[in-house]
Amino acid sequence: MSDGMWGYENAEGYNPGVDLSGFRVEATDGHIGKVDKHSYEAEDGHIVVDTGPWIFGRTVLLPAGIIRLIDEGEKTVWVDRSKDEIKNAPEYHHESHATDRDYRRGVGGYYGTGL
Repeated sequence: MSDGMWGYENAEGYNPGVDLSGFRVEATDGHIGKVDKHSYEAEDGHIVVDTGPWIFGRTVLLPAGIIRLIDEGEKTVWVDRSKDEIKNAPEYHHESHATDRDYRRGVGGYYGTGL
């Protein structure tokens, strides 16, 4: 199932021992929120971002494959997507994101892969 979308292979500064909770998240065109949760699980790497008031308190799931840089010193994660792309992403399914393959396909498809 792994095709790079759900892994941290391309994230410069990736360190699986670091808790990303609370890190700022920056899109290609500005700040989008903070990491609420994250997963380093094989084939399920992702961050859950609380966008706060930026998109009316919405929470989004971002596959690890779109992370381009993690800076521990700055406590910031940079992703390779625009604010609009993230704003228009599929709604985060808190209860079933880990087990619902159709949801994962939808998120993966939105960000560039069907997996």
